[in-house]
Amino acid sequence: MAGRDGGGAARAASVEPVEPVEPIEPVEPIDPAGSAGAGRSEAPVPATAEVAVRGTPSPASAAASAPAPGWGAAGLVVVVALALLVDLLASRMPEWTAGTWFGPIAKSVEFPVYAILIGFAANALLSALGLRDRMAAAFRTEFFIKTGLVLLGATVNVNVILGAAAPALLQGVLMITTVFLFTWWFAGVLGVDDHLRALLASALSVCGVSAAVAAAGAVHAKKEQLAYTAGLVIVFALPSIFLLPWLAGLLGLSAPVAGAWIGGNIDTTAAVTAAGAVAGDDVLDYAAIVKMTQNAMIGFVAVALSLWFTLRIERPAGGAGRAARVGAAEIWQRFPKFVLGFIVASVLVSVLAAAFPLAAADGGWLATGVDSAKSLQTLLFTLAFVSIGLEFKVGALREAGLTPVLVFFAGTVVNLVVGLLYAQALFGWIFGPMLQ
Repeated sequence: MAGRDGGGAARAASVEPVEPVEPIEPVEPIDPAGSAGAGRSEAPVPATAEVAVRGTPSPASAAASAPAPGWGAAGLVVVVALALLVDLLASRMPEWTAGTWFGPIAKSVEFPVYAILIGFAANALLSALGLRDRMAAAFRTEFFIKTGLVLLGATVNVNVILGAAAPALLQGVLMITTVFLFTWWFAGVLGVDDHLRALLASALSVCGVSAAVAAAGAVHAKKEQLAYTAGLVIVFALPSIFLLPWLAGLLGLSAPVAGAWIGGNIDTTAAVTAAGAVAGDDVLDYAAIVKMTQNAMIGFVAVALSLWFTLRIERPAGGAGRAARVGAAEIWQRFPKFVLGFIVASVLVSVLAAAFPLAAADGGWLATGVDSAKSLQTLLFTLAFVSIGLEFKVGALREAGLTPVLVFFAGTVVNLVVGLLYAQALFGWIFGPMLQ
């Protein structure tokens, strides 16, 4: 025993000089959790550090992976060039196709159709070349849409609503309310996403593509959802150009009733003009006033949608499963500011038009300014729809499926039926004698 004790003492004495090497502890600060204890520093620290580096790239590596600024400029050149091509096609296609089967249709095909299709084609080409993602910074869909909507407000004269014939104003309110609520309800029954529901209901009830664009900005819908809705508007509007005038003649509708029915049903202004021209000049006059009245209501719908989504659809959750109260600050933070720009522009132009009627006449400074704002708004919307095509992802359409088509079809049928009833009641039975 004594020998063993002596040997243990000797071994202990020989180990003791090693003790000062213990300062392995300085490794501890590498532990991101700030834990103390040298015993745990060997294995976990390197693993944790490696995960942190992989999950959060250093500024140097992030800068190395980001596209060079020149790619953004190149992308902007591409978007503008495609927009100019769209403008060329939209303005010259009727002339180029005159005398062909596509000639009458080309007059009613508006720029969003060309913009989206050309955007799709450019998307496929740039993706195949590996350039699309590098140029993506220039595809500023949201900026183009919201700026264009503010300028759209300058073309909406509130005096049109206030000065519209009583039946046109009443029909506009009734049609928007009925068709919007039905489409919203039916889409909900079929499980359509709330944002897409808003776009479909707005497009059907108000004024087609422009209403869908305004709704998309108000509810922060996906770009693919806007492209889907715009495509449906065009597909359903084109047959209506010929179907509604034929049905109006078959039913023996008077010019005011036929015009109100056409103006309240067809979703694009160009298609309404074409259908009214097919039915006759008297029909066209009533179709135009009804369509302008509904178009002017787009701002009210955008405000209502924005508030509804803020207070109901996207309301943050509170404790115990209850929805949290949404205060004024939260509403203001989430409220799309472009709607205010739209309203301000509309009110300003309306006040100036009332104060300076000569300036609002053709050739006046106000009319010239409004025309310039409309041209710029069209350019911005063209850039937006081209960008939608460039950013488009097929997976989003697969996710939506064909259900939105069924919703749009059902909404169109309801639009036709109640539109005919409202037009006959207001422009035929009630106000008809005064319109003859």
